[in-house]
Parts: sequence; structure tokens; C-alpha cells
Amino acid sequence: MPVESWTTVSGLRALSLKAWNSGALLRELLEPSGAYPRRRVLKRPTAAALLSDYAAAQRWAAELFAGAGPYELETAEVGRRTVGSNRIPAAAVFGTVEDEIGFVGKSREAAQLRALASQLGELDPLLLTWAARRPLKVLELGADALTAARVALWLRDNREPGIYVRQLGLPGVHTKFIERNRQVIDQLLAAVVQDADGGDDEDGAEAVLGDPAEAPVEADSPTVALDDGAGRTPAARFARRHGFLHPPELVRFRILDPAVPALGNARDITVTAEAFSTLQLPVHTVIATENLVNFLALPERPGTLALYGAGYGFSSLRDAAWLRDRGVLYWGDIDTHGFRILDQLRAVHPHVESVLMDEETLLAHRHAWGEEPSPSKAALTRLTAEELALYEALSSDTHGSAVRLEQELIRWDWALERLR
Repeated sequence: MPVESWTTVSGLRALSLKAWNSGALLRELLEPSGAYPRRRVLKRPTAAALLSDYAAAQRWAAELFAGAGPYELETAEVGRRTVGSNRIPAAAVFGTVEDEIGFVGKSREAAQLRALASQLGELDPLLLTWAARRPLKVLELGADALTAARVALWLRDNREPGIYVRQLGLPGVHTKFIERNRQVIDQLLAAVVQDADGGDDEDGAEAVLGDPAEAPVEADSPTVALDDGAGRTPAARFARRHGFLHPPELVRFRILDPAVPALGNARDITVTAEAFSTLQLPVHTVIATENLVNFLALPERPGTLALYGAGYGFSSLRDAAWLRDRGVLYWGDIDTHGFRILDQLRAVHPHVESVLMDEETLLAHRHAWGEEPSPSKAALTRLTAEELALYEALSSDTHGSAVRLEQELIRWDWALERLR
């Protein structure tokens, strides 16, 4: 075994630091498993290595012996038949987890964790389970972990509060705090609700039960199906999940036909999604686009209304039943997520047709292609044969790596010709 592969003091410290970075040492600190004394085996010189470079082996062993203190060394006999009997370090033994934590220079952080965990336990002993499973998160949050815990306990005791998050009267709690710590609050709530409710949340708080350290963790990208009624932002979904009030979703539209009566001379109008669902406008065609400039630049057109929705924000159209009697055109980016939005829009309004989302348009604008950051691989079931073929070509990089054509980069004369 070559000299560079022998476990040095720095190599041993790297092993311990890996255990720290995984949270294993801190979990052991809060919930001892009986793993200590812990024995960490050392890669060491063979008898042949002693024979070929005895001096290097001596220096290696001397360094390990000099570093002893946080650990004790076990030795093994090597080289009896070649250079004579030698006892060299074979394993480092840490008597306690505190010894190993001190070895990597993290004693101060460990003390902080213990103090935070103790305070969490005073709030509710069930919170200790979450702290033990996510100790590094507790350290990252610091005092905010205690504030988040108080919010979770308040939510446990106040189902369906019917107020805005802004109205929470807890010290240190404000809207931005909730926004930053939604996932942690949900995890903490799961930790205290699963036992209180016997594992069954029947009161509508919608806390995800099970492993309180892992659930629920909600991705912040608003890729929510249009027909799930969850709201299109993480903040809206959090509010709905816990019974808070939330500002209503808004729908912005432009009436492209000057002959259609509106609010005086107003043509660019924003209303709540609820109000939009009750409209009965005398139009026969709706053009939905997710690009603001396209929305604003669409020219006058008889019997037509333009709708603006930011990406997956078309969830606000879920209850607009009157759209089922109108022709609806969807103009999105030519990329995998553009087709996912189209697929989800059709979950509510199956008659939606795509426009300017075809291979001809894509290939005619090769000079404007960009790269999609995280292409979708989802199976889409509501696309036409041509749409599906293009979606699969984009997903499989047929035309290039992660190709996308953003709708605002399509030549305006090309777009107008096809919109007519």
C-alpha cells in the first residue's frame, strides 16, 4: 500500500468531518444509539512497506500518536518476519461523540444545538424528534427554529384560523418569516400533529403526517395542476393548507374588439379569478399568452379577448366555465414546460388549441434558440399527435441540447400571420 494511501491525522479528521456534515454526529449527540466508543479503522503500512520505507512509516505513526487525545490508538503487530516485530496504529477509537466532535473543531456548534434542542423540547417534547433528524437545519436556523416551532404549535391549536398570515400575533412572526420558513413550519407541525391526532388529521389542517423530519417538503416552483384548486404560488398553497386567508388570484385580460362594451374606455382590465369566472363577455375567441409584451402588443381583432397568465399561472382559469363555449388559443414558449402548461390547461378546458407552438415555427427561428434550464420529462396525455412529437423531440434533445424558443423571440410578422 503506497504511502499516500495511509490514513493520516488529516485523513482521519476528514472521515469525522464527513460524519459531521451528514448530521450523524449531531444525531448521535441528541439521540445516543450506543455507537460509542466508535472505532475508525486506519489504512496502514504493510510489512512490505515497512521494509521498503521504514522511515516514512515511522513518521506516519509518530504523527498519529502525537494527535492522540481526542482519540486513543489501537495497534497491530506488523513485520515480524521481515523487519522484526513492530506495533503500528491500526484504529482510532473515540470514547464519546463529544470527543469526535471536538476533534473536528465543532464543540461550540454542538453546544448551540443542545441548547436549541432543549428549548424545543420545552415547547413540546415531540419537537425533539424533528431536531434529532435535522440537526444541521436546527443549527442553520438558530433562534428562528424556536420561532418556527411556536408557529407550528399555534397552527396545531388553531385550525382554520380564517385570518391573514399578517395578522398572526406571535413575537417575531411576520409574512416574510413565514415565506422563508414554510417548509420547516410544515415539518414541525407534522411532528406535533401526528401524535396529537393519533396519526390521522381529520380536522382539515392538511399537515402531511408520517416522518416528521421529511414531510411535507414542497418545491417552490409553481408547477401545480390547473384542476387541483391549490393556488398558483407556494404562499397561496400554504395559506390554503392551513386555513389562512390569502389575497385572491387575479386575472388580467384585454378586450381586442373596440365594439365590445367594457368599463368606459378601459380595455386592459384586471379582476379576481372569482369575478372572471362569472363574466359573460360577447366574444367568440380567447388568446391566452404567458408573455406580457405579446399580451400588450396583440392588435385589435373582432370578437376577441386576450388573457395574460405567467407560466403555470393559468390555474386561475379553472372555474371560468364560460370559456368552454369560446374558442381558446394558447400561445406559449416552444419548450417542454410550454407543452406542460398546455397539457394542464386542457385538463380543465380540453378544447384549447395551441398556436405558434409547432415545429415549423421552431425551425424557422433557429437563430433565436436558447437553452431550457430544467427540461421536463413528464408523460403528457392531452397533446395532439403533432404537439406530442415536438414535445418528445425537445425532451430527447433531437434538435439540440435543451432547446427552447421563447415566444417573445418569434418574429412579429410571422406571429401575426398565423394568429390571423
